Amino acid sequence: MLYYLFEYLNQNYDFPGLRLFQYITFRTSLAIIISLIITTVYGRRIINYLQKMQVGEPVRNLGLEGQMQKQGTPTMGGIMILLGILVPTLLFANLSNIYVILMIITTVWMGAIGFVDDYIKVFKKNKEGLAGRFKIVGQVGLALIIGWTMYFNPNIVVRQTVDDSGISKSDAPMVLRPKGIYTQDVKSTLTNVPFYKNNEFDYAKVLKFLGEGYEKYAVFVFLFFVVTIVTAVSNGANLTDGIDGLATGTSAIIGITLGLLAYVSGNTVFADYLNIMYIPNSGELMIFAGAFVGACVGFLWYNSYPAQVFMGDTGSLAIGGIIAAFAIMIRKELLIPILCGIFLIESLSVIIQVSYFKYTKRRFGEGRRVFLMSPLHHHYQKKGYHEAKIVTRFWIIGILLAIITIITLKLR
Repeated sequence: MLYYLFEYLNQNYDFPGLRLFQYITFRTSLAIIISLIITTVYGRRIINYLQKMQVGEPVRNLGLEGQMQKQGTPTMGGIMILLGILVPTLLFANLSNIYVILMIITTVWMGAIGFVDDYIKVFKKNKEGLAGRFKIVGQVGLALIIGWTMYFNPNIVVRQTVDDSGISKSDAPMVLRPKGIYTQDVKSTLTNVPFYKNNEFDYAKVLKFLGEGYEKYAVFVFLFFVVTIVTAVSNGANLTDGIDGLATGTSAIIGITLGLLAYVSGNTVFADYLNIMYIPNSGELMIFAGAFVGACVGFLWYNSYPAQVFMGDTGSLAIGGIIAAFAIMIRKELLIPILCGIFLIESLSVIIQVSYFKYTKRRFGEGRRVFLMSPLHHHYQKKGYHEAKIVTRFWIIGILLAIITIITLKLR
């Protein structure tokens, strides 16, 4: 909203400093500041209101140290995160940008699913919350909207280098491109993938075995990947939100990385230097990323040990959906297993635990466990590690994974 106001003033009046709003980095900085103010200053009022409404976290006794002391801690604090993301984005981002529109839809959509789940748990006194099938339907529905828009919207393109015959020559950096080579914005099913030729992978090639004309079915492969990524990451973030500050801090680290990737992907100079695909208009996503990081860090003010508020599914499902959608839009979704390694490990620990328990019960008549408890952070709690130590070490691992993710841009 303010973006349009200052754009109008800049075009019609010569006020000093108005041109600053043309710069993505400046608007990103403002988004971070406003997001922090909303989540810290106004967040306290939201927590007080949740306490007044007796929106307390129901806690099951799982034998974890300090667990029962959390009984009654306000939940649904994800509302703070949602406000911290949406308000700065609406103020400072270009709302005509298709990427920004999709991220706003993702935030509201996943936040609404999480809110309904928390509402059922807290006010309907149903510990199971929203039925799993409804969550999956909501996640798949959002994924289909994102995937379909990414594939068919004419404003979503990538800039590829081609020769006069129209053949792609994207392997060569700009400074090495011979005469007759030029750039062109095209619809493409390309995405970035590490340790592969030119770090690019074409979804259409999965169907190459179908023979001539296989490219027209690429949309189905792309939609499959999008659905898988959105559901996996949103559920992974939900599982990670088990101890104070773990999901919030990890998500902030991921958000910073995605913001940097969006900036270089939307900047012709940096994209060319790194020899990665340039995605026109994707740099605007950095404002959203700034608001996201500010909201996570601001929420961490109250969510760090000992937590004064929990985000609930309102926050965790939204965070996971946002990370997945963001990565898909900047065509870095195949880097998620590295960047979101904490979410992946937490999810795998649950899958391994449940699968092994069922297998051993069927074979030996008694269920056995690989971990003392899953998700993995509870395993370390059972081993006697303090919550704060577990969270700090997971954050360190998250930072290492973020650095590795960025390094992969230059690995061939």
